[in-house]
Amino acid sequence: MSYSVQMDRIQVNAEMLRWARDRSGLDEGVFARAFPHFEAWEHGDKLPTLKQLQAFAKKTYTPFGYLFLEQPPAEPLPIADLRIGRDTSPARPSPHLLDTVYRCQQRQDWYRSYADSTGQSRVSLPVVDFRPDTVTSAAGSARHTLSFDVAERQAQHTWSDALSLFRQRVEDAGVLITINGVVGNNTHRKLDPDEFRGFALVDNDKLAPLIFVNGADTKAAQMFTIAHELAHLLIGKEGLSDADPATPLQLTEESWCNSFAGEFLVPRAHLEAAFNPSEPVGDEMQRLATQYKVSTLVVLRRLRDLGAILEDRYWDMYNAELARLKEYSTGSDTTGGGSFYSSQRFRVGERFARALITSTLEGETTYTEALQLLDFSRVETLHSYARRLGFNL
Repeated sequence: MSYSVQMDRIQVNAEMLRWARDRSGLDEGVFARAFPHFEAWEHGDKLPTLKQLQAFAKKTYTPFGYLFLEQPPAEPLPIADLRIGRDTSPARPSPHLLDTVYRCQQRQDWYRSYADSTGQSRVSLPVVDFRPDTVTSAAGSARHTLSFDVAERQAQHTWSDALSLFRQRVEDAGVLITINGVVGNNTHRKLDPDEFRGFALVDNDKLAPLIFVNGADTKAAQMFTIAHELAHLLIGKEGLSDADPATPLQLTEESWCNSFAGEFLVPRAHLEAAFNPSEPVGDEMQRLATQYKVSTLVVLRRLRDLGAILEDRYWDMYNAELARLKEYSTGSDTTGGGSFYSSQRFRVGERFARALITSTLEGETTYTEALQLLDFSRVETLHSYARRLGFNL
């Protein structure tokens, strides 16, 4: 520990102050307005009060005790980093990403214990060998297991309806699934799709496999991410993902999962019959994206796989479409609209929430633990959410 107290002020290692500032990723202007005396603290010309230091820790998402360490701690991702094809990957995981992974690991641990103690059935998803020739059969088997074929999606009126159905089918299969665009319920801590699109947490006991989807991404992109993370569970390889249909075609777990997601959502045999080569490819891309309820980028990837677009033209169209989507995207966090309680279906996951509330009401889990796992601050909030889920209180 490197600090001392002078009256009501505290001397802290300047290196730790700079580390916390840089780690937070806060905009320079926002940071300067929040802490106008930071440079004086940094150079030792003025010392922060305890209250100021606590506010600094909260604003920078730093555990308060970290500020008194001799040197910055190593903060590796607690899961494998499987992202590929990104030259701009951040040097360190953001505190938002780290806190999100830690929350999901805590929920997975709790649910595994709950499922084991209550005799829940093991998840019955097929186990798949990671080989190039298993993609098509694995995707077909998963569509059958989940009862989520192309016709099911075409019957849905909106992208949101299709996404909700997919989420529900995955949960019904026993997988915990969370779609959230912020850290917990803190709308000031937005997740960045450019940092990650999702991750999967494997459970060797097959009681609590978990999928997390970055809800700040578009709904169409989220559909692909769920399928991609589902593939990670099938091959038993957990980690942080790009879930980007543009990733290279070399054989890696990540590219295999992308190929699986593409075949799961846009089966080659179905696409061959649906694609009209006499129409402009751009028009077909839009039509097929609506038909399959996937991103136009996914359709482009599948048309390339089909041989309908040559490689050079594919990349020209892909980059142009990506730029268009970024220009017009306003951040379509699935969990951001509607009421607070409606958002919890996605932010926490209904399967997890029902189990936790049941255990809490039966006295097996303390309210303190339940509130922490749900990111709620008041018991009444938990009770209100329970009533909305159909609990008779």
